[in-house]
Amino acid sequence: MLFHDRLDAGRFLASKLRRFANRPDTVILALPRGGVPVGFEVAKALNAPLDVFVVRKLGVPGHEELAMGAIASGGIRVLNEDVVHALAIPDQVIDRVAATEERELERREGDYRDDRPPVEVQGRTVILVDDGLATGSSMRVAVLALKRKRPAQIVVAVPVAAPTTCAAFEPEVDQVICAVTSEAFHSVGQWYEDFTQTSDEMVRDLLRRSASLPAPSAA
Repeated sequence: MLFHDRLDAGRFLASKLRRFANRPDTVILALPRGGVPVGFEVAKALNAPLDVFVVRKLGVPGHEELAMGAIASGGIRVLNEDVVHALAIPDQVIDRVAATEERELERREGDYRDDRPPVEVQGRTVILVDDGLATGSSMRVAVLALKRKRPAQIVVAVPVAAPTTCAAFEPEVDQVICAVTSEAFHSVGQWYEDFTQTSDEMVRDLLRRSASLPAPSAA
């Protein structure tokens, strides 16, 4: 174990991101739910706005824990072609699951933000934050979706990651900041003393608290 909880991990990660502090062009986007406490501490330390970037797994019907793909904000869909082909999953099944997850994605976005509009990211430096990277599948979908929104640059930042996953992101984004990597990496949760699931209410509360902080000055 390295961190007490996700807030502790966020403070540690923020110490590796000081060069982005007090820059009005910087935005923090956190992957809910676990990435939001981390992102909250990063946003507070850097004096930057915080928002969520929702990604939803597309589970195989009857075996929902097995991902056949994922969707993200902005109508992005990424398929795991190996799973789709191996199980011969028809397009109409994929479309049905995706439609269901799209409704849940939209519900969560509205619920988490209390109907505040999304933070504008076009032309800005976006720091994508999660509580760690194991396979990196959710983060990879988020990166693909975010590119459609034309930010100036994308920075993937996490407190802890598998070294191979961290390295795999380097050609996909402008910068990758994995505060801690280890060859002994087995799961994200092993690095936290408290890895309790983040609740929807905590996500809403942290986003409200972050939105109430003063915006960074252009100076």
